Amino acid sequence: MSIIDSAKQAAQGLVQELVQGAMTKLVPLAPDSWIPGGVPDPLIARKHGLIGQPVSRLDGALKVRGEAAFAAEHRFPDMTYAALAYATIARGRIATIDAAAAEAAPGVVLVMTHRNAPRMATPPVFGSSPSAVGPADLPILQDDRIHWNGQPIACVLAETQEQADHAVSLLRVTYAAEESTTSLAGARANGIEQGLFMGQPLLNEIGDAEAAFAAAPHKVDHLYRTPRHNHNPIEPHAATIAWIGDELVIHDASQMVTQQAQTMADTFGLATDRVRLTSPYVGGGFGSKGLWDHQVIGAAAAKLAGRPVRIALSREGVYRVVGGRTLTEQRVAIGADADGRFQALIHTGLSVMTPHNNMPEPFILGTQAGYAAPNILLKVEVTRMNMLANTFMRAPGEAVGTFALESAIDELAVELGIDPVELRLRNEPDKDPTNGLPFSSRHIAQAWREGAARFGWNDRPARGTRREGEWRIGVGCATGTYPYYRMPGAEARITLTREGDAVTALVEVAAAEMGMGTSTTTAIVAAERLGLPLDRVAVGYGDSAIPGAIMAGGSQQTAAIGAAVIAAHTALVGDLLQLAGNDSPLAGLSPEEVGCDDGGLASLADPARRESYASILGRAQRDSVTATKAGSAPLETMHWSMHSHSALFCEVRVNAVTGETRVSRFLGAFDCGRILNPKTARSQFRGGIIMGLGMALMEETQFDERNGRIMNPSLAEYHVPVHLDVPEIDVIWTDIPDPHAPMGAHGIGEIGITGVAAAVANAIYDATGTRVRDLPITLDKVV
Repeated sequence: MSIIDSAKQAAQGLVQELVQGAMTKLVPLAPDSWIPGGVPDPLIARKHGLIGQPVSRLDGALKVRGEAAFAAEHRFPDMTYAALAYATIARGRIATIDAAAAEAAPGVVLVMTHRNAPRMATPPVFGSSPSAVGPADLPILQDDRIHWNGQPIACVLAETQEQADHAVSLLRVTYAAEESTTSLAGARANGIEQGLFMGQPLLNEIGDAEAAFAAAPHKVDHLYRTPRHNHNPIEPHAATIAWIGDELVIHDASQMVTQQAQTMADTFGLATDRVRLTSPYVGGGFGSKGLWDHQVIGAAAAKLAGRPVRIALSREGVYRVVGGRTLTEQRVAIGADADGRFQALIHTGLSVMTPHNNMPEPFILGTQAGYAAPNILLKVEVTRMNMLANTFMRAPGEAVGTFALESAIDELAVELGIDPVELRLRNEPDKDPTNGLPFSSRHIAQAWREGAARFGWNDRPARGTRREGEWRIGVGCATGTYPYYRMPGAEARITLTREGDAVTALVEVAAAEMGMGTSTTTAIVAAERLGLPLDRVAVGYGDSAIPGAIMAGGSQQTAAIGAAVIAAHTALVGDLLQLAGNDSPLAGLSPEEVGCDDGGLASLADPARRESYASILGRAQRDSVTATKAGSAPLETMHWSMHSHSALFCEVRVNAVTGETRVSRFLGAFDCGRILNPKTARSQFRGGIIMGLGMALMEETQFDERNGRIMNPSLAEYHVPVHLDVPEIDVIWTDIPDPHAPMGAHGIGEIGITGVAAAVANAIYDATGTRVRDLPITLDKVV
């Protein structure tokens, strides 16, 4: 990059900061009616129809029949198969690569290293622009540098996967190792800095928290630790890639379809429309299904060989290439008066990241809006190690941050002799504690009361008194919170097509479906908005050729799609009224004066004034009409404090002899606005809770601090919950719409995991009197 380009980029960044700063001050002062969501979405008032009814996933039958093609199931003619070799040092250079035996192996088409790989730009790192999703600011297979133990250093293409796997084992590589930082102690010695998340400092200071804490009559002050975690989606990361002329075609497993296509275009110096990326089916993502080295290497190898490539990471390969959640050390100190009201809330600590990307674990995010306190100090500091770059993992920050915060609140409840549910309710804020914004919707107190009644919380015996043989039984609770996000860039395209007297609708959004039911929910919402039956609505998604950019992350996809569909629907109604003309019963009405119902448009004031879509299109001699529109800017997130909430209750049995812990009962009571599809929502909540049980009791990436290598890169050694580890999970919700969100709904994908680990830890304390502040809670820590 030239000095002029750097100066331009710096100037653009400064302008963006100034605009953002001005918006942050002005938007909260604007009248509600000026803000998206200031006028409630009409669908909130609908009490009948599809919304709120259990609907089976529309793609379910395809998956059951094996007709849903995942990334590694696409085929091109004359396809080759790839295998990767990984570095075995943490930092240094490749000294030699002897590829002769690999090149001579049966079926080998190509051995690609930094010496013969096509020249490519460094993928723009995530956050550097709205479309950039590169994993780190590192070139991929462009030089001899090694930056982490596990970095891909060579790619072998062969006629079969087995031949490629065999040939890559024949490569002989030597290294010139350099000094590296692979221990936490070494990283601390190198220095600690202020953490940033999404460009913002992870720091909140209100009042003098340390002084107020010192003066408080009741207090707790403890250090909590969480380990590294690795992603383990059911579908390992894979892509099927081909160059067709000068167009790059990628069938991938991606949560960020449009952005990933743009980043690949930037990497290979292509125009945006020269990259086509499809990803209609993703077998689990949770933050991990983005752009990593393997897609870039696969595209480069396909270009060099002149043949299509399928590159599918092994389970070990996922651990070597795909980032996960980094470790944390968290101090939580709470000072309270005799009534249990917080006078000081301190949540600070350390996270670890690499020199090449900016992704600490932002563990204070859930604390920012959790509890009222006149004095607050929240701060994340970071230190750097030579390791695989971190990435998003389900509820980044909140998942591990709530373990520390909610464990500390339980400890304070014991100190005060106050019921832990009551302690939380006494410290409910009436506005956002850190930014002062009013809450758009907050009914966590109702979730606590309904959850406690259903769980039988008030009937629990005294701590440590319940036993069944060798098993000690205890209960615990915790709360969870996750922000409402709606990222900019979402568009929707709605096409109505006339088929005789009937009309069908195609709703297209550049979204991703990872099994959570997005396409089904989109169809439900579109059918309700258009006044059509569900079987007359189809949804297109998972294709970079569709307008807009909607990322499946931050539990924001439903809101982003909803806002885009609102905009496109409004434009479509306007176009239909123009087509209807003066001969229609709708003549003279504006889009704001009509609604969609029973396959057509009708006056809101006089429903008898109506005309069907088929009639409008027929008189206009049109077979179809299409409207494309971007959703409004997400200003509601700057005007209100918007969050999903949970109240969690857990029962555990701990063996007094072995220390084995079994979760025997779990209930989650959720406050997430309106629930659009109870069937898929219940599955989402339960899935998050199960991931939380894994985090609490078994998940831990073993990292060798001598050389920076992950030591347990398989599901045989990295333990996750299986069926016998999971009890019956009860799920309830308030179902109170947020009047300021599209459809009244908040995200539900990540709220399920937040708070779960603390609920388990608190239940173990209730059963045994042992307080574990270091995850995972393995039997050696309980005995």
